[in-house]
Amino acid sequence: MAFPTLASVAVGRPVRGEFTYLVPDALVGRLTPGQRVLVPFGRARTLAFYLGPAAQPPAGVTQLKAIEKVLDPDPVLPEDLLPLLRFAAEHYRYPLGEAIRSALPPGLSGAEEPREAKGSLVHFAVALPGADPPALARAPSQHAALTYLLAVGGRAQLDEVGAAIPGAREALKKLAQRGWVRFESVEVRPGVQAGLEQRRPERLTPEQGVAVAALQEALEAGGFHPFLLHGVTGSGKTEVYLRVVERALELGRGGLVLVPEIALTPQLVGRFRSRFGDRVAVLHSGLKDRERLRDWQALRRGDVRLAVGVRSAVFAPVRGLGVVVVDEEHDSSFKQEEKLRYHARDLAVVRAKQAGALVVLGSATPSLETLENARRGRYRKLLLRTRVDDRPMPEVSLVDLRVTRPRDATVVEEPPILSEPLIEALGETLERGQQAILFLNRRGHSTFLLCEVCGESVRCTECDVCLTHHLSSRKAMCHYCGYEGPVPEACASCGGPLLKLGTGTERVEAEVAARFARARVARLDRDSATTTERLTDLLAAFARREVDVLVGTQMVAKGHDFPGVTLVCVVLADTSLALPDFRAAERTFQLLTQVGGRAGRGADKGRVLVQTYNPDSEPVRRVLAADFDGFSTRELERRKALAYPPFTRMVAFRVEGANPDQTGQVARWLGDRMAARLPPASSGVRLLGPAPAPIARIKGKSRWQLLLKGPTHASLAGPVSAAEALLPELPSAVKVIIDVDPGAML
Repeated sequence: MAFPTLASVAVGRPVRGEFTYLVPDALVGRLTPGQRVLVPFGRARTLAFYLGPAAQPPAGVTQLKAIEKVLDPDPVLPEDLLPLLRFAAEHYRYPLGEAIRSALPPGLSGAEEPREAKGSLVHFAVALPGADPPALARAPSQHAALTYLLAVGGRAQLDEVGAAIPGAREALKKLAQRGWVRFESVEVRPGVQAGLEQRRPERLTPEQGVAVAALQEALEAGGFHPFLLHGVTGSGKTEVYLRVVERALELGRGGLVLVPEIALTPQLVGRFRSRFGDRVAVLHSGLKDRERLRDWQALRRGDVRLAVGVRSAVFAPVRGLGVVVVDEEHDSSFKQEEKLRYHARDLAVVRAKQAGALVVLGSATPSLETLENARRGRYRKLLLRTRVDDRPMPEVSLVDLRVTRPRDATVVEEPPILSEPLIEALGETLERGQQAILFLNRRGHSTFLLCEVCGESVRCTECDVCLTHHLSSRKAMCHYCGYEGPVPEACASCGGPLLKLGTGTERVEAEVAARFARARVARLDRDSATTTERLTDLLAAFARREVDVLVGTQMVAKGHDFPGVTLVCVVLADTSLALPDFRAAERTFQLLTQVGGRAGRGADKGRVLVQTYNPDSEPVRRVLAADFDGFSTRELERRKALAYPPFTRMVAFRVEGANPDQTGQVARWLGDRMAARLPPASSGVRLLGPAPAPIARIKGKSRWQLLLKGPTHASLAGPVSAAEALLPELPSAVKVIIDVDPGAML
C-alpha cells in the first residue's frame, strides 16, 4: 500500500503553528522549501509557504486537504532564511506564515503569480562638472533632483531618483538641457548594474588597520565571529566596514549592511556606491515596489551580493553570506514596534551564526546589551579611540540653567531658552564663517498650552498627552495619534487665557533667527522634513554650507558628516531624563554623545555646549567628561541591582481596549491568572503589574501593561506560553500584544 505524500506548510494568516496537507500526485517531486503555494484554509483559499515534508498527520486528524497550486517554479525564499524566520516567529511569538510574508518584497508577499523584473537596460542620471544647485533657487524641482544626485555620489538610477523626488524625471530632462546632467543606459540583467571606480583613502589610522586586519582574518578563517567595533564619532568606522565587505566580495561571499534609517544616511549609501559602484542593492520602503522586487530578485539569483538597508533588510536573500554589519547598533530604530516585533540587531547576530558569517556591530555608544556580551567574552571588542587625521575630540562645556537662566523682560509668558553663553558661542561661530547645530528633541513651538486661571492644560481627546502648539501652521497637534486642529483661543473649562509653555524646535529656530538676523537658519524635524525631497534638500544645503545654523531633533544626530560644523549646542539635555523607562539614562547619554560628535569633523576644532537643569545627573556628568566607560560601568551596576537587561530578559504584555473599565478588568484578570501560573520564586521569574501604561490612552484606547522578567529567555518560555493559552478567553474588544525584548516602556 502506497502512503500519501504529506507537506508541512505555514499559512499566511494570523494563526500560529504549521499545518499538514496532502501533496497531489502532480506535485510530487516538484516542491522545494521556500515556495509559495495555494491551499484551502477554512472556507477560502489562502497563500501558504512550503516548509518541507511532513512525516505523519497530527494526532486525531483523519482527513487532510491537498495543496491546490504551486505559485513559483523556484523558491522565492532561500532555504537558509527559513531557520531565521522560524527563530523569529518562535522567539517573538508571531505566526510563522505572517513572518515569512513580512520578509518578502511587494509582488511576492501575496498570492499573485510571480513577476520577474524586466528590462535589459538600466538608465542612469549623471551630474556633470559645474552643476550648481544654488543657481536653481527658482526651480525647486530641478534643485531637489540635482541635490539628491550629488548627495549619492553624482550618479544614480533614474527610477531611484524618481522614487525619492516627485517629478524628478522631468526635472532631470531640464537639467540635461542646461548641460548639467547627462543620461546613460547600461545593458545588464535585472538587478546588475555597472560599477563606478572605487575611491579609498591611501592610509588607514593605526587603530583602523588593527581592526581591519582582525576582521579580515576572521572572515578568511570562516565560521561565526561576532565583533563589537567601538569607535568614537569620526574615527572612521565606515571605512572599516568598507574594507571588510570588500574582502568578503573578493572571496566570493556576500555582504549585508544594516543602518537605522536609510533616509537619514545618504552619505553612507554614497560611500558604498563610490567604492562598489551600483553593485549594491538598496532595500527600503522609499523605493517603488518594482525596484524593491528587482533588487530582491537580483540578490536572490546572486547577480548582486551586497545589500544595504534598514531593519527589514535583515531578511535580504544575500547568497553566500560572509559578513553582516549593523551600523549604529545602539539605535532604537532597529526594534520593530508593530506586527512581528523583532530587533534587527539581534536577528542579524542570529543570522550570522546560522550562516557561519562574520558580524560587526558598530557604534560610538554601544548598547549595554552589546557591551555586556563583549565583557563576557561572547563578542570580540575592537577599539577606535581617536579620530581620523588626529582630529581632536570636541571640547564639551556646561551651561547650568539653574544659575545661568535665560531672561528677557519683554517676554510675558515664558523666558527665552537660549542662554547668554550659548548666544555668545553661536555669535563667535557665525563670525568665523562656520556652522552650528542646535539640538532639542522636541518638535513644535510650545510643548503644552496651560490655562493661566485654572491650571488646566489642553489635552488630546484621544490620547493621554498634551497638545503641542505649532506656530508655523497655527495648529495644536498630537504627536501620538496625529490629531491637529486650531489653537484654542481660551480655556475650555473656565474661559481663561492660555499660556504657551515649553520649548520645541520651532521656537528655538525663531529665537535664533531673531537674535542673528543675517544667519541662514533651517530646521530639521518630522514637521519640516515631511518628504524625502525636503529632507534631502535640507541635508544637502547644510553640507554645501548654504545654511549656517541647523536646528533639529534627533534627526540631526544620526550618522551625518558635516565638516563645516564646529559648534553643537544641546538646548535642553533634560528632555529624555525624566521618561518612565529604565533605559532613559542610557539613551540620554547616547543621544548627547552622538549629537556632540557632529562637531569638529573637519579641519577646525569643535565645541559642544550643553544646557541643563540637571548638571549632576549621571548621563550629563559622564558626557561632559567623555567618559563612556564610567557611565556604562555605573549603569550596568544599577541594572544588575534592579534586575533589568542585560542581566534579565523581559516580555511585555500590553492590554488595549476602547472601554477603560473593561480594559482594566481584563488586565487584572490576566495578571491574577498569570501570577497563579508562575514557577517557584527560586526560578527568578517575576511578574510586574498589571498597571496603567505611562501613557494610559493613545488613539482612543486605554492601555495597561504587565511585565514578565526572568534570568533567561528559556525561563520565560513556560510562563509566556501559559499566558498565551489564556488569551482566547478574553473578550474580542480587548487586544493583548506580546512584545518580547521590549524596546520602550511607554
